Amino acid sequence: MTDQLDHETGLLIPDWPAPDNVRALCTTRLSLQTSASVATTLSGYEAFNLALHVGDDADTVTRNRKSLADYLSLPDMRIAWLEQVHGTHVVSAKTACQSTSLKPLQADASICREAGIACAIMTADCLPVLFCNLPDANETPQVAAAHAGWRGLASGILSQTLAQFPKPAKVIAWLGPAISQSHFEVGEDVYSAFVQKNPNNAHAFIQTRKSNSFPAKWKACLYTLARIELEQAGIKQVYGGSWCTFEQEQWFYSYRRDGAVSGRMASLIMLTP
Repeated sequence: MTDQLDHETGLLIPDWPAPDNVRALCTTRLSLQTSASVATTLSGYEAFNLALHVGDDADTVTRNRKSLADYLSLPDMRIAWLEQVHGTHVVSAKTACQSTSLKPLQADASICREAGIACAIMTADCLPVLFCNLPDANETPQVAAAHAGWRGLASGILSQTLAQFPKPAKVIAWLGPAISQSHFEVGEDVYSAFVQKNPNNAHAFIQTRKSNSFPAKWKACLYTLARIELEQAGIKQVYGGSWCTFEQEQWFYSYRRDGAVSGRMASLIMLTP
């Protein structure tokens, strides 16, 4: 299966066997090119940044979020934006939307069993993972979205998200755009954290420097690390994982490539009526 970049809307559409009542997508730098989104005035963020915490013009980001909500035929308050902290906390998307706090809830994943509410994860190199179940006639449909940077992966954010599903074996997952192994060099601390957790994780690393004078360096594959954890947890159907945010600059933001002046994409999933 091959995910599709819709050149008309600038959206990335997952190619996976999700039920008909599941809608999923990932935005790009070129998504929904409205007059509002093109109005970004600060260099580096480009047209469709969706993050309010990266120094971009807040009014422009708010308009971009409204454009996305309008495209999904949702009120903006029905998208569960989170304050992601590289942890393992999972919240209800409905609760996140209903929060009266001026700040979004701190969490790195959200779940939803109700139609018309979107789980949303923002990334710019970290791995977004979308989940849905394949329910029987008497089971409740459910979707979820998780933010899996290396810290979250090492701590078990994907297992924590999957634990919210009554029957994990009937769940499928989609791996959204993340930095590829070729461009993701990490230190011995990252390598050790994963291998101590699961020796099989060593397959996700390629050593790039080994010297008595300098600490070892490794190239890590977030996609492989995610697949190992998901398969160990019982998921047999894992899709996506073919993009590189660092290399495919036309479409994707990349913090490692662009530094602090980098916007964020959003990966969303929702149940439709």
